[in-house]
Amino acid sequence: MHKTFLKTSVIFAALSVIVGAYTAHKLRGTVSDQAYYIFETAVRYQFYHAIALLFTGILYKQFPFKTTLWAGRFFIIGIFLFCGSLYILGWAKAAVKPGYEWLGPITPFGGLCFILGWVLLFIAFFKKTSPNK
Repeated sequence: MHKTFLKTSVIFAALSVIVGAYTAHKLRGTVSDQAYYIFETAVRYQFYHAIALLFTGILYKQFPFKTTLWAGRFFIIGIFLFCGSLYILGWAKAAVKPGYEWLGPITPFGGLCFILGWVLLFIAFFKKTSPNK
């Protein structure tokens, strides 16, 4: 499973650089400040958690526990929920498309997944039992 985390993290990191470059070079000054800020936040958190997922994949070899596994899973889910909802919300604001405000309440669930991932990773470091417990 650690290789899946490693591969996924690299894809997420590359996509965050691509979207970040597009946001900085093509959207800045052409969309509202609010839409720009939403995109920028999504890119930043995607990159942070792509790196977190990379480290989780590396650490899984040393700490092959369910807590480590679920930490990585929560980082992935968080990227989809938190960053994904912000990307769509930012696009809707940039395109001045009404009706996407319902995505706003999804974002905190992604943030909760990020928090759970970090907490589970922290717990994994203290486990002394056999792997996959």
